[in-house]
Amino acid sequence: MKAASGITAAEFARRRKQLMQMAGEDAILILPAAPERVRSLDTHYPYRQDSDFWYLTGFPEPEAVLALIPGRRHGEVVLFCRPRDPERESWDGPRAGQEGAVERYGMDDAYPIEDMDEILPGLLEGRSRVYYHFGREPEFDRTLISWVNQVRAQVRHGAQPPHEFLELGHLLHEQRLFKSKDELRLMQRAADISVQAHLAAMHGAHAGVHEYQLQAVIECVFRASDAWPAYGSIVGAGANGCVLHYVANNAAARDGELVLIDAGAEYRGYASDITRTFPVNGRFTPEQRALHDLVTQAQQAAMAQARPGVPYEAGHQAAVETLTEGLLQLGLLSGTLEENLAEASYKRFYRHKTGHWLGLDTHDVGDYRIDGQSRLLEPGMVFTIEPGLYIAPDDTSVAAKWRGIGIRTEDNVVITANGHEVLTAALARSAEEIEAVMAARVA
Repeated sequence: MKAASGITAAEFARRRKQLMQMAGEDAILILPAAPERVRSLDTHYPYRQDSDFWYLTGFPEPEAVLALIPGRRHGEVVLFCRPRDPERESWDGPRAGQEGAVERYGMDDAYPIEDMDEILPGLLEGRSRVYYHFGREPEFDRTLISWVNQVRAQVRHGAQPPHEFLELGHLLHEQRLFKSKDELRLMQRAADISVQAHLAAMHGAHAGVHEYQLQAVIECVFRASDAWPAYGSIVGAGANGCVLHYVANNAAARDGELVLIDAGAEYRGYASDITRTFPVNGRFTPEQRALHDLVTQAQQAAMAQARPGVPYEAGHQAAVETLTEGLLQLGLLSGTLEENLAEASYKRFYRHKTGHWLGLDTHDVGDYRIDGQSRLLEPGMVFTIEPGLYIAPDDTSVAAKWRGIGIRTEDNVVITANGHEVLTAALARSAEEIEAVMAARVA
C-alpha cells in the first residue's frame, strides 16, 4: 500500500535496510529533518522536508531526527519526533506522534523529540563510526558533538565512543542516484504536469503579456494538479532570456520577441525541469529560427549519447561540438572547428553544462566523476539535457540581428537497459512543433 508520498512502506524500509548494510553493523547513521524557515518576522515559508530524510522515511514533519543503528537488537530504526498535542494541532494541523511514527511510517521505535538528549548518547555508545551530514546545520553539529563528548566522558567506566565520522552523502547519495519504478512513476507524473503547464503558457502568450502573468498560468496548473514549483520559475522575454537564472519576471513581452520559460513541477517530492523557448507572436524570425534549430540539433546530439555504458560527459561534448560547428556556419564564430573547441570559444554564447541529475532535488545528488573520470551511465539514472545559446544584447562583436536572443531547450531523460526514455517527450520541441502549438491558440 502506498502512502501519501506515493512510495510504499516496503520501499522506504528497503532503502533503510540497503543503507544500513552499506554502513556496517558497528555504525550509526543520524539525520535530522529540515527545520522550518522564517519568511518574515513570525511567518514561515511552506514547509518542505529534507530530501534525504524524505527518501528514507516519507515523514513530513519538522522537529524530527532519524537514527539508523544496524544490528541493534531492540530496533534498528528509531525516530525522535514531536508528540501529539491537541492544543498545537488545533492551530497547525495533526501530528503523527510516536504511535503514528511506528504504525504509519514503519519505525521500529519512536521517542519524543524532547527526550533526544537523554537517549541518543546511549545509541552512540558502542558504535565505532558515525555517518552524518556535517556542515548543513551548525547548531545540530554542535549538539551531535556534545553527545559524543558525553560518551567520551564515560570511557573510564568502560564506555566505547565513536572514533570515526563519515559523510552520510557518500553512501546515501549514490543510492538516491538510481531511481526505482515507483520513483520513475512519480517523476513521469511531475513531467506530465509540467508539460501541461508549458502548453498553457504557450497558449496564453501574446504581445504585451507580462512575464509574471505567464508564470501565474504555469504555477496555476501546478497547484491545480496537487504539485508545487520545483524551483523558482524563470520566465524571460526578449533579452531577459539571456540571463541564465533570471528571477524578476516583471517585463512585458513585445511583438517579435522570444519567451524562454524554465519551469518544472514537484510532485510528491520529485522534480521535473523543463525549458522551452517560443515566439510570443507565434512565428520565429529567420535569426531566431536558425539559433533554435541549432539548439535542437545540439540536444539531439547529446541525446544520442544517453545510453548505458557511455560517459556522462559525452552528451555535453557532443552538444558543444554541434553548437560550435553551427556557430561557425552562421558566422558567429570564426576559425576552424578544432581551434574553437580547443579555445572553448563557444563559452561566449553557451556558458553552462548540458544537464544535471534530477530527482528529489532539481539539481539532484550523485557524483558526476569517479576517480577523476566521467562516470558511465547506468539504467535508473535520470538527468536533464539542456543545451542553449545566449547572444548578449550589448555584444557588438556580432551583427545586430543576433543580439538579445536567448534560447534553451531542456528535457528530462531516464537511462533504460537499452537506451533512454524522454519523460517530457509530449511537449513540442522543434521550431515547427512549437509554431504549430502557437497557431492552435487562435484555431
